[in-house]
Amino acid sequence: GTTGLPKGAMITHGMTFWNAVTLGSPARVSMDTKQLCVMPLFHTGGLNCFANICFHVGGTVAVAREFDPGTVLRLLDKKNGHNFTHFLGVPSMYLFMSQHPDFEKTDFSTIVSAAIGAAPAAKVLLETWAAKGLGLQQAYGMTETAPIITVLDSHMALEKIGSAGLPGLHLEMRLVDENNDDITEPDVVGEIWCKGPNVTPGYWNRPDATAASFHDGWFKTGDAARMDSDGYFYIVDRWKDMYISGGENVYPAEVEAVIFQIKGVADVGVIGVPHERWGETGQACVVRAPGSDITEADILKYCSTRLAKFKQPASVRFIDVIPRNASGKTLKRELRRETEELMAKAASGKAAE
Repeated sequence: GTTGLPKGAMITHGMTFWNAVTLGSPARVSMDTKQLCVMPLFHTGGLNCFANICFHVGGTVAVAREFDPGTVLRLLDKKNGHNFTHFLGVPSMYLFMSQHPDFEKTDFSTIVSAAIGAAPAAKVLLETWAAKGLGLQQAYGMTETAPIITVLDSHMALEKIGSAGLPGLHLEMRLVDENNDDITEPDVVGEIWCKGPNVTPGYWNRPDATAASFHDGWFKTGDAARMDSDGYFYIVDRWKDMYISGGENVYPAEVEAVIFQIKGVADVGVIGVPHERWGETGQACVVRAPGSDITEADILKYCSTRLAKFKQPASVRFIDVIPRNASGKTLKRELRRETEELMAKAASGKAAE
């Protein structure tokens, strides 16, 4: 888990079967599929997207011991003759590959589906890969749904860039507001609820967590999304990562997407920190690119012309690396802990003076 201690979600064989049925077709998985699997197999992304689906139809899976950007680029390159057709990575993996010196000369023409998920992807990252002729196929899901909830058909990857697609064929999905009422208007942010044969029966020995996660049979994902006028969904962020500044909801993923566009920024994670006047304001935790001397003022100035005032980060903290879990998701709780420790230390120093 990225927001707290892990819970044991029970995964049935039936859930895994229905995931193979739901994802196999839009991802074009067949007995001719050859997948390079770099996600950990204890994670639903590594096991069920696309390894178990490949086994279901008689395809081939090659498993890497670890993710290394240069090695993966070499393996996916048509010139090296491995002819991989399917690949899944989280946004940070695609980011690190796009920053590698071999990226521009890599030939991805054997790839049928390059899937991306587990966290919101910045549009600039999707556009970088699209410029290489590879539209990243977005999908959205979670361990508790084995994992697919929505998927973007591969032929729509460029037309609906940034979208996580349409609900899977064999499940029901709702977008609800804070009163648990359905949202039907386009581009209104709400929480995703779903139910179907791919949804977990609950958490192992955690009846409290199970009860808190379901409402009248609907599983509450805890993820914020919006739907466009064509019915395609766009993941906004985790509800728990949202912070409120001056009474306005701020979703860190939107702010991160803007900061990712700045030359000299290698990686970024945005969190909400306490503020006496506004309740919370944003802090951008930034990793500089090698050789970059970008400053806090540079980043704040860039954001001031591209984000509403309440969305603009109030501070920047430069760090060596963004903390992530084994599946590549940013650990916002670790960023908050580090910031809280620094703030407490600063407050203690002022008190001593």
